Amino acid sequence: MFRFRPTYFLVLLAAFTASAFASPQQDDSSAKQDMKDAGHSTKQAAQDTGHATKKTAKKTGHAVKKNTKKAANKTAQKTDQGAQKVEDKTHPNQ
Repeated sequence: MFRFRPTYFLVLLAAFTASAFASPQQDDSSAKQDMKDAGHSTKQAAQDTGHATKKTAKKTGHAVKKNTKKAANKTAQKTDQGAQKVEDKTHPNQ
């Protein structure tokens, strides 16, 4: 039969204790990497926001330009119609 000897027990206990103290060093490097990852994510989010803002501003600018031209043309057309009405009223016999 197998007998437990105190030396085996002490060796195993020492091995488990050493591995428990070695773990916090890995957490430090992992926390550092987490901070780096967070910084990269923040940078990427800011870039995405900037690109979206640029796209929206460009789209809005084009819409404003289109609608301004449309309004100017419609105004000119109505002005011509009004001028034609005045001309027709001043020369009704023609």
